[in-house]
Amino acid sequence: MPKSAKKRKEKAADFSKAKLKLGKGKQTPSNVIDTSFKARSIALPNQSISREKDVNVPTTRKNLSIEDLVTHLKHYNPGIRRDALSSIRELLDAHWEILELGLPSLLNACVRLIADEDASVRKSLHQFLSWLLPRIPQENLIAHASVLLLFTTSAQTHIFPEIRLDAVRIVDLLLENIPEIVVQGWDEGKAGHGARILEGYLGALNAGTAFNENHGKIQATSTASVTLTPSSKLILLQSLSSFLHYALSSGASTSHDDPHTAPFYSWYIRPSFISQDAHTSFDDLLRPTHSQPSKAKKCRWGAEADHGDGDIFIPYCPFADILSPDVSIQSLSESVSSAVVDETNVKAPLVMHIARALRGTLISTFLDFAPSVFSPNGKASETDMKLVLAIANIARSLYSSVAQRDLTSMSKDAEAARDDLKTLINYMSSYFPFSGSGSRDIKIDEALLEMNLIYCQLMSLLVLTSKIPQSSARRKQGYSGNASAIHAEAVSEYVIRLLNGEPVNGTQLGRALTPDAYIALLPTIWSFVSSTVGPNDDSFSAGILAAVLSHATRASSKSAIKKLTIDFVGRLALLDTERSYTGSFRLVRFAGQHGALEEWINHLPKVLWELGATSLVTSEVIIRCLIRLSQRRSGIIHDSTISTLRARLAPYFCAEHLTRGRIMGPFKKLPIESGLQNLSLDLVATLQVYNGAAPSDGALEEAVDLAVAGTDMQSYWCSVRQ
Repeated sequence: MPKSAKKRKEKAADFSKAKLKLGKGKQTPSNVIDTSFKARSIALPNQSISREKDVNVPTTRKNLSIEDLVTHLKHYNPGIRRDALSSIRELLDAHWEILELGLPSLLNACVRLIADEDASVRKSLHQFLSWLLPRIPQENLIAHASVLLLFTTSAQTHIFPEIRLDAVRIVDLLLENIPEIVVQGWDEGKAGHGARILEGYLGALNAGTAFNENHGKIQATSTASVTLTPSSKLILLQSLSSFLHYALSSGASTSHDDPHTAPFYSWYIRPSFISQDAHTSFDDLLRPTHSQPSKAKKCRWGAEADHGDGDIFIPYCPFADILSPDVSIQSLSESVSSAVVDETNVKAPLVMHIARALRGTLISTFLDFAPSVFSPNGKASETDMKLVLAIANIARSLYSSVAQRDLTSMSKDAEAARDDLKTLINYMSSYFPFSGSGSRDIKIDEALLEMNLIYCQLMSLLVLTSKIPQSSARRKQGYSGNASAIHAEAVSEYVIRLLNGEPVNGTQLGRALTPDAYIALLPTIWSFVSSTVGPNDDSFSAGILAAVLSHATRASSKSAIKKLTIDFVGRLALLDTERSYTGSFRLVRFAGQHGALEEWINHLPKVLWELGATSLVTSEVIIRCLIRLSQRRSGIIHDSTISTLRARLAPYFCAEHLTRGRIMGPFKKLPIESGLQNLSLDLVATLQVYNGAAPSDGALEEAVDLAVAGTDMQSYWCSVRQ
């Protein structure tokens, strides 16, 4: 059927060409697209070409000032925020002076990036703060600590685990620069920054515990049940270890202190004294004043004594400063009562509660990674080794703090803490002494040595806490019949081999002890020589004491460890003469070691002569030790000892050489402002008046006369000699 006319016309229209009419123009197609637009003006007053810029304002290569870069830190683009941090560092490297006025605005902008959702921005912020914070004076940084800690603790509870982990890295930076401010208020509930940081740690480890809830079942408070990778767990545990180290620090010297001048703190002896003040007074007997310029005071002899000058011959009395006509017997009695109370005991329940909360994390982490680290066939991973070491450091910080406090009124809690420590030691004892797969990596070897020292400290804490009153059922179990006695014997053997320089951990050659290693061993040594709950035979403690005395005598006079040995052995020798000491360590128990102890005393003048004027702090400790032992009539000081000291001290002042004639000793080289010349003359005067000793042959007095002739010390010597 043919198509209709209408359809034929429509088909033909597709191929027809429209005829243009004159004056009408080209017709617009029906499917045309409108491409017209309207432009609007944008006002940028800060970029006006008519505005004059200050050419004296420091700028970067992109002509950006510090104000511009701080504004860029708030930009919506993460790339611009990241570039702003690097540009600020570039600007501060060239113009550090602009930070004096721009520090508040810079830190206020940086803290908002701690919880930034972009990982690259957080990484750049960590690198920038690790460069910036150490360069800011501590007093200026403390002024902004509240803002830094506020945003950091907020980021610790962020919904994203990556942000929480990066917040822990910021906490590490703050701990390196302002540790006292970071840990401040850790035991005061949620009011302090330290408490919030600690709660963030426990929450991230799924070991949360509410503060000030010292009783009842411990419940997890974490809302982020995220499985941590080994590297993430390492960051958390290492940061927590540093936090607990600063929070629970008892004043012990750190590894950053110079061993020649660092003060010596015998915190492990503290529980054996009736009060904290009594222990501090005892510790000050040998503490040198030369290492503390702010406390040192130069004294001169005068015809009349000036009240308040003090005297080396007068024992320190903690109540001497408060005696006045207005002080009554009642107020003095109240002072004595308040002095006996130890403020640190208030923290003991909270510390034990934290230890209980972390118990599962410590044990499970150790059991997960210890087999691979200490396997004789496998190669230890550095991450796994650091994880196990962090666990040990946390345990040492917690249980050391518990052991330093008076726990007689908290016997049940202390017994639970001791059980937790004993459980951890039982798991660790399977690998002691810790050794790897024979790797020659120096980092692994140092970590293994530190691990062994920490285990020795934990074992010593177990021995020290054994003095806590226990239930009758526990007392019936005894000590020598359980595994703890075996562990203690293994530790004592390891300590003796370490002090004697014998090979340990399967090594072919022994190594000399470093100052840090010796300081770490002292709590272990003290716990064994003062313990009465270990093996019954005296050889257990006597063997360790003999090794300590032998090592102290053998150590080179100018070695870094010599001062530490004199500090420790000198305090051991003085304990019997201290009335406020209530411990069980008595030199009477070690009659067989009196000869070694007397030999150690007799070798001190030789050390004094060899030191000369090279180590004034060590020389002062030696002189003070000899003065105190002589003044207090120590049982190890005999008439023969006094005679030997007189003879060996003479060359220190003046000596007669066969070919060179008369030679002045090291006494002449001592700086007058140090006060050591006065102290040396005090020692000679003390040895002169020692009752019971044979009359002096005059050699020492003659040597002193020659050394002080024509000097300012001559008048002082005339005043103190008899």
